[in-house]
Amino acid sequence: MRQTTPQMDFLRGIWRENPVLIQMLGLCPALAVTNTVANSIAMGVATFFVLLGSSLLVSTFKRWVPHEVRISTYVLIIATFVTIADMLLEAVVPTVHKALGAFVGLIVVNCMILSRQEAFASKQPIGRSLLDAAGTGFGFILALLMMGAVREVLGNGTFLGISLFGPNFEPWVIMILPPGGFLTLGLWLLVLSWIQRRRAESAKVADWPAGVAQRRAA
Repeated sequence: MRQTTPQMDFLRGIWRENPVLIQMLGLCPALAVTNTVANSIAMGVATFFVLLGSSLLVSTFKRWVPHEVRISTYVLIIATFVTIADMLLEAVVPTVHKALGAFVGLIVVNCMILSRQEAFASKQPIGRSLLDAAGTGFGFILALLMMGAVREVLGNGTFLGISLFGPNFEPWVIMILPPGGFLTLGLWLLVLSWIQRRRAESAKVADWPAGVAQRRAA
């Protein structure tokens, strides 16, 4: 594994290795429940809690988990925290919990969480594992909010239930339907690809005088 610093462990999951926008992991909840900002926040926070808690336990008990049953053990740990998150959502925000439906329980099979346990938490000390989990969790929340904000504003004309455009606004109903999830994700990926391309072109322009000088010197 490439050596990283604690700061890199935290920051990479937020943007450079964002689980949804870069690695394309955890797309099931990202496409299904981001029709409102409230649903996006609830799912993101629940996933963050599960990721942080499971990373803590996996890193703590990694020495005592037999290699042959490590995946089963990770899934059991993840399922425990998913059950806790599900019960907390039902008790605190029952309306949102009902809107999320079965997708809270499906956090158990979110490949983003299992991949972080297998690739990082099971090999690193507790502190580094928590930083990695926190960064990935924040990155997941950010991606869900980016999608949820666009879909709610265009699909309902609201943000967190607050009307933005008045009674004359005609909602884009497709944005709160399943096709709206694919459309929104595709648009964000297009925007991010354009930004990365512009940065690459700017870097080439900035390096051009230095490259010319080196060739002349040679």
